[in-house]
Amino acid sequence: MPDDAGANADAAPPRHPASVPGHAPGQPPSHAPGHAPGQPPGHAPGPGLAAVRRHLTTEVWIVLGLSLGRSGIYAVVDLVAKLTAGPPLGQQATALNQSQSPRPYVDLTYQLLGIGFALVPVALALFLLSAGGRSAVRRIGLDGIRPLRDLGIGAALAGAIGIPGLGLYAAGRALGLTVQVQASALNAAWWTIPVLILAALQNALLEEIVAIGYLMERLRELRWSPVAIVAASALLRGSYHLYQGFGPFVGNAVMGVVFAEYYRRRRRVMPLVVAHTILDIVAFVGYALIPAEWRKALGLN
Repeated sequence: MPDDAGANADAAPPRHPASVPGHAPGQPPSHAPGHAPGQPPGHAPGPGLAAVRRHLTTEVWIVLGLSLGRSGIYAVVDLVAKLTAGPPLGQQATALNQSQSPRPYVDLTYQLLGIGFALVPVALALFLLSAGGRSAVRRIGLDGIRPLRDLGIGAALAGAIGIPGLGLYAAGRALGLTVQVQASALNAAWWTIPVLILAALQNALLEEIVAIGYLMERLRELRWSPVAIVAASALLRGSYHLYQGFGPFVGNAVMGVVFAEYYRRRRRVMPLVVAHTILDIVAFVGYALIPAEWRKALGLN
């Protein structure tokens, strides 16, 4: 039986693709209006280098404005307030880890909430670093693939930083450039030591992930020089310790240079988190465990 569709096809005019102005029938269209050649229809061209740099720069300012940059600005204001308050800087004091309520379980709730919310910028930084589908934890070396080595390096860094740091603090106190720092002002409770350990870990994660891992990765993408990247990270670390005086600013900036240079060479932030956690646990818990009469004799009250 004859195929009617084939018979009608002989009389039908040839079909051509929908034409584009200036396009010859029978030839594939070179591009649609507003479409870049060589790209599939509907695919917009990617942003230029300048736009990417502006986006990354804005992102860095937002992350720092929500975390350590904000702390740095407050620390500068606090230092100015101390310098203009009347008494010499060396005769003033500041307290860390303060109680928020005389009621123990209300205080515990406040402490845990404060630690949890302080880690939100850490989550944001890791989220932004993983935007391309790559694991941010592996990218900055926060994984646990070599725990013993990271622990050993972290302990060595803590010793190398902590012992000279105590000497610098003592020198700053003697010269009147450093305020008296009370490392723990928590009321005594069964949960005091665990909360101080959590606070030490929170500080380590926030500072090392934001000031080292996130900031250095972004500045490298912005094509900063290695010297400028290390300097920016170190100065940021020093800035948010200015409320303690000039001595802690210098000490933490030096610590920042050591940590930033280690990360630049090794691209692992986990040993830095370990080192920072050890330093803060010794400072926070050690201070809390020193009897009050000893602290008074040492001039630490």
